Amino acid sequence: MEALQAEQVAEPHAPLVYDKIPLRNVWLLFLYASGLAQFQDRFEAEIEESPDFKSLIARLLCHATEKRLRRNLSFGYQRRHDDLRRVRGRIDILQSVTRDLFRRGEVACRFDELTLDTPRNRLVLAALEFLSSRLESADLSHRCRTLAHALGRAGVRNIMPSRTEIAADQIARHEGDDRLMVSLAKAVFELVLPTEQEGMRTILRAQREETKFRKLFEKAVGNFFAVELGNEDGWRVLPGKKLSWPVTSGSPKMSSYLPGMITDIILENVQMERRVIIDTKFTDVLTKPQFGGDRFKTGHIYQLYAYLRSQERLEDPMSLCSDGILLYPSIGVDVDETALIQGHRIRFVTIDLTQKSATVVKKLKEIPMVSSRLLSSATYA
Repeated sequence: MEALQAEQVAEPHAPLVYDKIPLRNVWLLFLYASGLAQFQDRFEAEIEESPDFKSLIARLLCHATEKRLRRNLSFGYQRRHDDLRRVRGRIDILQSVTRDLFRRGEVACRFDELTLDTPRNRLVLAALEFLSSRLESADLSHRCRTLAHALGRAGVRNIMPSRTEIAADQIARHEGDDRLMVSLAKAVFELVLPTEQEGMRTILRAQREETKFRKLFEKAVGNFFAVELGNEDGWRVLPGKKLSWPVTSGSPKMSSYLPGMITDIILENVQMERRVIIDTKFTDVLTKPQFGGDRFKTGHIYQLYAYLRSQERLEDPMSLCSDGILLYPSIGVDVDETALIQGHRIRFVTIDLTQKSATVVKKLKEIPMVSSRLLSSATYA
């Protein structure tokens, strides 16, 4: 027990050095995290010309906005109330009678009107304005400012939409260009740029701040499997599933004190009789205890062990032999170790983000396909 405590206390926190991750791979993670995998092979020139992720987002947002302006921005409907000389939409009887509008030859109407002043267009204008004063490149700043003015002349107001308005403005499947444009605009405020106003919550740089990059990595991995494995060879992807403790009886407050269990990703294949629980960890795969060599982190092992063993049920055969994978991003480190523990295959694997994008994609695709040869060569003390 003392050795275990010493290991936990000595466990260092060594965040990844984000500046060593190629911009191409940061872009790859962003695409999968935003559900934009179809754009993976585009914008080669913009990626090469951009010195950092902030500049890349700005260039691509300008490119997407220019394309939408050439092909006309997407319209939306805006609810209006007005007193008119002729009926349009629905008549508001109460207002018409209360204000005695009929005597003046008018009628109160409620109707929907086509407009370019939609939440998505306002979000893009706000992002362009925000970028125009925070980019080091004068040409790129001018380009952002010019496009913001063009949106304004088209009738888009320079008012940041609320989260509710953005959520309600659903983008259809055939509106791929709008989806890219809006995702890039959201990235400006959620991922890549810090605010400089005192007292406001800082918006973190994706390649330098661990919290935001961790969320980017976790979401990218989940969406990657949904895109690449969904409906392929019988695989089913279940992101963020909540697990329950198999409590048969307990004291009144016991359930409120038990910690929750929410997995990052679950992959299931009924034909292969396989279930794979994947938990992403945004930290180093190994730790250096006070005594001895490198070790896997005890807390991570216990967490995955609880996910696997607590869900065992006789009526669910896949739960008795489900696999668990702890997935870590890394910089120049390659670890891939597997062990069979009480009928469950547990694997520790890293994804080296300094490799070529094609290599990263290939490694991610191969992760669920654990081969038995990884176990046959293992030796234990």
